[in-house]
Amino acid sequence: MALNLFNATGIAGLLRGHGLDWSEGLGRLVMIGVGLTLLYLGIRRKFEPLLLVPIGFGAVLANIPLAGLSEPGGLLYYIYEVGIVTGIFPLIIFMGVGAMTDFGPLLANPKTALLGGAAQFGIFATLLGALALNAIPGIDFSLRDAASIGIIGG
Repeated sequence: MALNLFNATGIAGLLRGHGLDWSEGLGRLVMIGVGLTLLYLGIRRKFEPLLLVPIGFGAVLANIPLAGLSEPGGLLYYIYEVGIVTGIFPLIIFMGVGAMTDFGPLLANPKTALLGGAAQFGIFATLLGALALNAIPGIDFSLRDAASIGIIGG
């Protein structure tokens, strides 16, 4: 009976890895360590807490063995389906970042608004550059691909 109880615990799930399969056993333990490190850096060291705390918390939760939080029917599965698949999380994140923007330096020095205009020009120029690369054989960027490149690279 005690052996059956032990086999139902997460510790047994960590110790019972399937050979070299990193998704069970040791791999989960490593990822829990990474998640705890991210939590430590976000909470104690104040390194980007708005970014590191949710990522670290999710890494720890998703790697708890035998909990099934990321399996169909689990809590993280539904969060993924509602937030990631529908695309609502990026919208919420960008609204949150926009709401936290500090306009104090811009109001104190209005000519810095030119930097914002220059950034928009860089995004547009990178978009056009990515579309121009379609002239090279073997490169085929759609407008969506070029827009993504422009936003990231501009």
